[in-house]
Amino acid sequence: MLSVRAAAAQVITQILAAKGSLSSLLPAISAKIAENDRPLLQELCFGTCRFYPQLQAYTECLLDKPLRAKDGDVQALLLLGLYQLLHTRIPDHAAIGETVEVTRAIKKPWATKLVNGVLRNFQRDNAKINELLSQNRAFQSNHPAWMEAMISKCWPLQFDSLIAANNQHPPFTLRLNTRKVSRDDYLALLQEAGISAGATSYSPYGITLERACDPRKLPHFAEGWLSVQDEAAQLSADLLELSPNMRVLDACSAPGGKTGHLLEREPSLQVTALDADERRLARVRDNLARLGVSAKVVCGDGTAPDSWWDGETYDRILLDAPCSATGIIRRHPDIKVLRTPEELDKLGELQARLLKNLWPLLKPGGVMLYATCSIMPKENTRVIEAFLARQKDASCDTLDVAWGMAQPCGQQLLPQMNGHDGFYYARLRKACQPEHCHYRNKLADDSGRLPPRALDLAAHEDEHTGTL
Repeated sequence: MLSVRAAAAQVITQILAAKGSLSSLLPAISAKIAENDRPLLQELCFGTCRFYPQLQAYTECLLDKPLRAKDGDVQALLLLGLYQLLHTRIPDHAAIGETVEVTRAIKKPWATKLVNGVLRNFQRDNAKINELLSQNRAFQSNHPAWMEAMISKCWPLQFDSLIAANNQHPPFTLRLNTRKVSRDDYLALLQEAGISAGATSYSPYGITLERACDPRKLPHFAEGWLSVQDEAAQLSADLLELSPNMRVLDACSAPGGKTGHLLEREPSLQVTALDADERRLARVRDNLARLGVSAKVVCGDGTAPDSWWDGETYDRILLDAPCSATGIIRRHPDIKVLRTPEELDKLGELQARLLKNLWPLLKPGGVMLYATCSIMPKENTRVIEAFLARQKDASCDTLDVAWGMAQPCGQQLLPQMNGHDGFYYARLRKACQPEHCHYRNKLADDSGRLPPRALDLAAHEDEHTGTL
């Protein structure tokens, strides 16, 4: 069995080397430590990532020279030690002693004196170091410098509240299947169980618990009465304007939260749950099974529909696009370590390709809901503006909603203290030109599917009419 700090050091070392994330690394390492140590492991790993910009600034002040790249494990121990001293109730002597002991476990006894000296110097000189770092904006905001600058530029009026929300522990929010239980009745059930909770402000399906817990221990979790999902993500189902028997594509569907919600709202939907990662699709299947709903689960790339699409168009498409996840930093604090500004440009290109290649799969008159958990306009309204400039049969709805802030295209939610996460939505509507629709209807068979030759002809027609 590993000690909890040795396990935490392994996780943080991998993250510093960009060889994994908290969600990918923690499950495997947790199996190697005592069960009663697992909550502390999660606290150490999540907390160290949450305060990484500040902890890293401290180490730079405390070290005479940077550590070598191959000593990332020693760097991880320094970060873990500082986190314990600053943000936990662990006695200082235990935090230092147990962290120093790991240097022997990783077979780097030379680092024993270094780790001990750095942590004790921090204890002695903490106030002086804080004064030195008082003008460091990244240190003060506890965000990487590039991210702090970008947030400040994009959201100057909301900067302080946004930073504060990013740095807090996330609220624990549930989505109820209101076909099985009303929100008032479930709140009463929780009250009877001694669990404090309240209704969310904007989602009619949401409940936020005062304290996080193991959801499997909540009443009727196994029977599919509820799921863990942030309030902002719960807004997607109603925005899609669903009707019975619609054919719906949930692109980038893993882990299946939104897929399940669509089917809770309208069980007769014919839903295809698409994702490019077969491993993550296992979670989609598990979630759907627990909820007692079914969908066609497909492993495929949204930028290459020819490899998986059956040729029949969809009434609705939900595109929850891969993004920087800058709206959910408090849930995934390793974003502060792993994300780079260059990635945002690459993600913008991917988002544009997904829009371009999935749009032909939407029926004329259909709706595509573009969503991200990003707060960066270059992944949101800028992407949609560029898409609309290219795609002449697409328009963006003005959303009549009580939440978020209207953007040139779509609606932006920023993370709120003790409230919803950061999220972006744009509802795109596909025009139905009479002549164009008549031509397609003439070619289609009774099922609404275009035969292969008709697809070729329609594609050729699209090239000349500018419609898809």
